Amino acid sequence: MCGIAGLVRFAGLRAHERNLGAQAAACLRHRGPDDTGAFADHYASLGHARLSIIDLQTGRQPISNENGTIHVVFNGEIYNYRTLADQLRARGHRLRTRCDTEVLVHLYEDYGDAFVEHLNGMFAIALWDSPRRTLLLVRDRMGIKPLYWHDDGRRIVFGSELKAVLAAGDVPRQIDPCAMTDYLTFGHVPAPRTIFDGVRKLEPGFLARCTASGVSLRRYWDIPFKDDQPLDRSGAAAHMPQGCQVGPTGGPGPGPDSELRRWTEQLAELLQDAVAMRLVADVPLGAFLSGGVDSAAVVAAMTRKTPGTVMTHTVGFDEAKYDERAAARTVARRLRTDHREMIVQPDAAWAAMNLVIRFDEPFADPCAVPMFYLSRAARQRVTVALSGDGGDEMLAGYRRYRFDLAEGALRGHWPAWLRRPVAGLAGWVYPKGDWLPRTLRAKVTLQNLARDDATAHLRSVALHAGTLPGLLLRPEFAALQAHYDPFARGRELFARCRSPHLLNRVLYLDMKTSLADGILTKVDRMSMAVGLEVRVPLLDHRLVELSARMPVWLKRCRTRDKWVLREITSQWVGADVAGRKKKGFDLPLDDWFRGPLREVAHDLLSSRNCLCGQWVDGGLVGRLMSLHRRGLRANGHLLWTLLVLELWARAYARPAAAGTAPRLGQLPALRRTVA
Repeated sequence: MCGIAGLVRFAGLRAHERNLGAQAAACLRHRGPDDTGAFADHYASLGHARLSIIDLQTGRQPISNENGTIHVVFNGEIYNYRTLADQLRARGHRLRTRCDTEVLVHLYEDYGDAFVEHLNGMFAIALWDSPRRTLLLVRDRMGIKPLYWHDDGRRIVFGSELKAVLAAGDVPRQIDPCAMTDYLTFGHVPAPRTIFDGVRKLEPGFLARCTASGVSLRRYWDIPFKDDQPLDRSGAAAHMPQGCQVGPTGGPGPGPDSELRRWTEQLAELLQDAVAMRLVADVPLGAFLSGGVDSAAVVAAMTRKTPGTVMTHTVGFDEAKYDERAAARTVARRLRTDHREMIVQPDAAWAAMNLVIRFDEPFADPCAVPMFYLSRAARQRVTVALSGDGGDEMLAGYRRYRFDLAEGALRGHWPAWLRRPVAGLAGWVYPKGDWLPRTLRAKVTLQNLARDDATAHLRSVALHAGTLPGLLLRPEFAALQAHYDPFARGRELFARCRSPHLLNRVLYLDMKTSLADGILTKVDRMSMAVGLEVRVPLLDHRLVELSARMPVWLKRCRTRDKWVLREITSQWVGADVAGRKKKGFDLPLDDWFRGPLREVAHDLLSSRNCLCGQWVDGGLVGRLMSLHRRGLRANGHLLWTLLVLELWARAYARPAAAGTAPRLGQLPALRRTVA
């Protein structure tokens, strides 16, 4: 695990650019505290910051082929590198190290751009082919590892984080108005955009081939939902599980017990193999354990594949509503792990403001706070941790999917010419009603019935159903992107999925967006902030491909979700753990903004010096804070979104000098000014 950075100028580097790769990589020492490396020739400058995991002595990067014509810097892990190394040696290649990085240059020699199709792992790769004057940028299939890049037509600048690209110098920091709308819609800026107009994220499963003639992008892998997938494998309604139905919206279909056993055996076997591949390390290794089904299954597989005691770690809160420590403790006792717990106190919310700089662009998921403290606690004992991320998106674990299917069924039985005006009007007049019981909060549901399937789902994952840009943005700023639709990319992804099932389409959409741009970004930045590598076995591409082929009734059947994974967890850990309802992982933000964060938010967002006031309506923000303090509205998540935006603006509003990045010390200084 590492941080990579670099610059290629196809007409030849300027004198001051020869060391820019190393200088940009220096901004990433938190990702790679163990070593640094650099390479430069007439056209390319590459830099690397290393977190040593495998082959601690000889795995230093950049690494080249035998004659030094191909160089690579790489962030991540290639889990099948030993098999690949044996195949390369059998074909006559001479490998000088035992690390996974070296196989990349030799695979490229044999297969060209198609080398990536042989890799099982998480990776962001930059490969410089000097004789062909070609730079390849590659990101792993699911987007576990990040890769940012800037192309001004004369040079390519890239890095593991946005700060490394900015540190290369002369990269413009003009705010992209569409990205600001994206942030207020989703709480993050989805790929391929970043908050800055001139910098992009490479999308998961993509390869960029950069030459003097230009850049070509190729999608080398996609989640393989098929348009000819049958609604069920048996075709016999008599085998339908109790409570399941078949419908045109892709609702659950029938299947006999033997089919459940067959899929359970396949998933269990492949999960154990994926976990075993991720246990290879020359440093201490452990796991995150929440007590939920996903992490319990991963840790159980670890105990079955390793002879030693697994070290597990969990995080919790004093507020019982948000605390999962007891559930994690139960799983840890049953699997006999060496377990540690970390409590996040309300005071830690202020320390989280320091984390804004880790994302380089606004990122409003408050779960970054406990993720940071969990990572820091785990790093005291291990350098690598396995997590259970991805199971909910692969196997329909979120409650919202039930509503997607129910709403889809209603749309199917209600003519669009009647549904849209009637449901739209009902949703408009229905009260917002935070004070209403949850079962009566039907405003969003009524509004969704007036939309198409894709838009309705996107509203369900958006902040405040996607209404914040229209509510908060100043008119003159909103006018800069008046015709921009933040849901357009999601609709395109929804349409790209080749499955006829509504459930599969929304799973595809979530894996491409909220998983890659939200959850995996959060895990990467917070773990890398403390030099911890997190591996995600449930996102092994073979498991993702298997889940894509799985009948939908094995993913969600009415209130039952993740049926196959729950069967596995029941066998390995116990039926009580397998049957545990998803609790969700959230923070008590409403309480914090009426308590420990109240004065901080007031000082930052009500000040005349509020920098985010150049984009959002400051008067409205003040009213939102007042309503929240008086208990008339629950605006905790909205205020967090604005607070993050303000802190980000204070770190990035004034461009840094060329060759530098925002300093981590800037935000602690901010605290002293408002204390």
